[in-house]
Amino acid sequence: MSQALSHDDPLEGLPSRAKIAELILGGRPPRDTYAGWQHYRTHCGLLVPAPVISPRQWPMIPESRQADYGLYRQLTNANLPLQDTPMHDQVGRLIRRRLRGNTMKQDDPTRAGVMVSGWGNYGKTASVCSAGAAFEDQWLELHSYLNPGALPGTRDFHAPVVYVSTPVTATPKSLCASILGFFRAPIRKSATLPELVRQVADSLHDHGVKALILDDISRLRMHRADDQDVLDLMRALMSLDVTLILTGVNISGIGLLREAKWNKKTRQWEMPPLESTRIHGLEVTQTEHRFELIELDRFRYVTPKQIQAFVDHLRGIEQHLRLLNAKPGMLTGGTMPEYLMRRTSGVIGLLGRLLEDGAQEAMESGKELIDESLLDEIVLRREGPEQAPDEPVLLAGPQTARKKATKAKRPRNTVFDDHGPAGATGS
Repeated sequence: MSQALSHDDPLEGLPSRAKIAELILGGRPPRDTYAGWQHYRTHCGLLVPAPVISPRQWPMIPESRQADYGLYRQLTNANLPLQDTPMHDQVGRLIRRRLRGNTMKQDDPTRAGVMVSGWGNYGKTASVCSAGAAFEDQWLELHSYLNPGALPGTRDFHAPVVYVSTPVTATPKSLCASILGFFRAPIRKSATLPELVRQVADSLHDHGVKALILDDISRLRMHRADDQDVLDLMRALMSLDVTLILTGVNISGIGLLREAKWNKKTRQWEMPPLESTRIHGLEVTQTEHRFELIELDRFRYVTPKQIQAFVDHLRGIEQHLRLLNAKPGMLTGGTMPEYLMRRTSGVIGLLGRLLEDGAQEAMESGKELIDESLLDEIVLRREGPEQAPDEPVLLAGPQTARKKATKAKRPRNTVFDDHGPAGATGS
């Protein structure tokens, strides 16, 4: 019996308990540091899913290995793969096009940038970081993993891509400190702003930086003077042979690009003309002239192409999940796609959270299967607008239908009301 099991071991490829513990408990450096970014770039998508075990094979596995397999299944189900969705591909194509063009420019003093906008849980950071990591892989391979601009005798490490989160209380000095913190560069407390800007410029050049990703750019508020200065500093960084890639929530509505409007016909954001255009006949160069804005959308469920894209995404998740009673079509058959669209409105982050929680509940309950009745017990909290500027919310049931506006009722005449003895004595 043991020989037959070793010849056809259903747990072949399952890591040891020590390795599983290392994967779960192992520390990961912050992504906004060089070590953290390199860890992300070299480890993203490398998790091997747990082997598929049928209910018939389950009793053949020793109890000790059953515990290991259950733990590794939880790790697998909690780390859904980043798939090539239409929205993800659109962001990747734009970033690749912009980086490819900017890195080939010779005499242009300013490098055009990219802004990626979208509501929460739309996958902005994941898409941008994935595109940045892919660019760095290609750039390092192209230059044999050496910095082509390094000075002889220097030992600066090569960092083609820098990822930084916009400071909560943003000032030009705090932004410089965040960029320098990526390299763990020492900063003098008495350093003036011009000195910090020069240090940032030298660091970007010495480390061969080609792309600077600034996440959470929506923390800026243009009514604050410091935030306006930060925006000016970012525009200045674009003259350092660096491509700026900004991500944030509702960028078009926070003032970075003035109050942009969505054109349904061209499906692009358009900026209204400045007052200076009508007064002086000239429009000054603003942020929107240096950046291309792309709006990261959610899944749609209207056209056959959109439906197929959503079903393909569900199929990818279905193949990744590890549940003993899972069957083909668990997420793609019957009314499950419509149910998942209705529960999540096509928001990729909410969809992933719902299915991850559903997989945990399926394992804990012993059901080992995801269906609508199991997902009904999981509550999702949706925050922020889920509706695109040009399309209605899909699959809206009676509970989400607009209520008919009711006219205000005429107040009741109280002249002949009996107010009781107290009212009579008071009169």
